Amino acid sequence: MKKTFDSQAYIDLAEKTFRKYANAENAAGAKAYMRDQFDYFGLSTPVRRDVQKTFHAQNELPPFEALESLVKKCWKKDERELQYFVMELCEKYKKQFTKEDIPLFEFMITNKSWWDTVDFIAPKLVAALFLTHPELAAPTTARWIKSKNIWLMRAALIYQNLYKKKTNEELLFKLIRQSSDHPDFFIRKGIGWALRQYARTNPAAVKKFVKENTLSPLSAQQAMKHL
Repeated sequence: MKKTFDSQAYIDLAEKTFRKYANAENAAGAKAYMRDQFDYFGLSTPVRRDVQKTFHAQNELPPFEALESLVKKCWKKDERELQYFVMELCEKYKKQFTKEDIPLFEFMITNKSWWDTVDFIAPKLVAALFLTHPELAAPTTARWIKSKNIWLMRAALIYQNLYKKKTNEELLFKLIRQSSDHPDFFIRKGIGWALRQYARTNPAAVKKFVKENTLSPLSAQQAMKHL
């Protein structure tokens, strides 16, 4: 008989493993850098990823069906590294994502929201789904842009940041036009970042777009940073 996967035991073990490498000084610095919004074990990214690599080598990967439970259990934890852990765990299953996973991505984006999680979820997880199922990109991002949630909006703007020649230019420019007058810093910076990334592939198109559209100074500056 196949053993039932215990998601709580899995997360408890991950938490126990991370706690072994806790560094109070690093944790205080990380918390201050993130404006005291989150607690930390104090693992630097290289250390955390080494710990994760060993953890995955020693423990069988969970079934895909357990991801939602694992994500939500990690999102309840105070220490931010456990959210990083489960996001990077999700990336291992990116080829299996379907339309049914969009609510889970939305949960991750809109809860305990900050740039550090959204800027991984959008170009890594959301991007993978929309590459596999391109028909989902336009309707989903249209809804996110209209949502007035700055993190869903940012995700819609930056999910193509690693697409290079696969970028849907028409959709990217449309989403930017719809949000170009938004006052929030993270939206304006996201617009500039998205354009800067696409400029690495099509600089002429970005130059033309910036010239012909009204963007905030921050967005325009970021877009033209390397041009």
